[in-house]
Amino acid sequence: MSNRPAGHAPRSTIRPHHETGQGAGVRTFLRTADGIRVDSVYDPGPAVYGTGRAPHADTVFVVAHGFTGDVDRPHVRRVARALAAYGAVVTFSFRGHGASGGRSTVGDREVLDLAAAVEWARGFGHARVVSVGFSMGGSVVLRHAALHPGTVDAVVSVSSPARWYYRGTAPMRRLHWLVTRPSGRLVGRYGFRTRIHHRDWDPIPLSPVEAAARLAPAPLLVVHGDSDGYFPLDHPRMLADAAGQAGELWLEPGMGHAENAAGDELLARIARWARTRTGQGTD
Repeated sequence: MSNRPAGHAPRSTIRPHHETGQGAGVRTFLRTADGIRVDSVYDPGPAVYGTGRAPHADTVFVVAHGFTGDVDRPHVRRVARALAAYGAVVTFSFRGHGASGGRSTVGDREVLDLAAAVEWARGFGHARVVSVGFSMGGSVVLRHAALHPGTVDAVVSVSSPARWYYRGTAPMRRLHWLVTRPSGRLVGRYGFRTRIHHRDWDPIPLSPVEAAARLAPAPLLVVHGDSDGYFPLDHPRMLADAAGQAGELWLEPGMGHAENAAGDELLARIARWARTRTGQGTD
């Protein structure tokens, strides 16, 4: 299978990636189904170049970052480094973030960005693709797996909302101001390198909790901190309950929100869970 999905526009040739310290990676722009160029990076993980050995070549993790993140943010690169000990890793910038084109729709059309990244990841020949999303990205991996069944083998949703329009915490009220007000969108553009679309959702997309109910038989891991300042614990519990037997819930003591709060030990546990649940072992 080719690792060049139809219509994608490459930005650069193969070059070293110092983030993983393992041989060469690929950086390119992918083209989404609606024509958005998405800045994307493939890191081959712990393959041993020149020896023909690739101990974890069977698994690739596709990382979906949170709102205002991008592929070059230190916290996204740290997640990639941690997961790269257990498989190859694809990271990308959602539309409106970093060098990607378009404008952010805060979780709606971003499903198309993830779909392009998953197709690209699958094209490298890995046996298993695992999507790992944080906050907004956590809602996107749920909706992607529900809307595109069979394209990923396991889903990990970290610090995700369960329902839309939640404003029950101060950080979420600030985020709604950022997204819905012209002055907020200016702050997003110049303060956070995030270009936000001015239009409301129409139609309202499938909610994360509705998506979680559609994932089986793909296994779902819901990870949430008990000190998350954005979404209280009813959100992860709703997601895990909706997933039924396919879902597993980890409530992490003392953990805050999303990538910045996910330590390397937790990321390693997530990677081992994914390999185990997809039949790849933990070595």
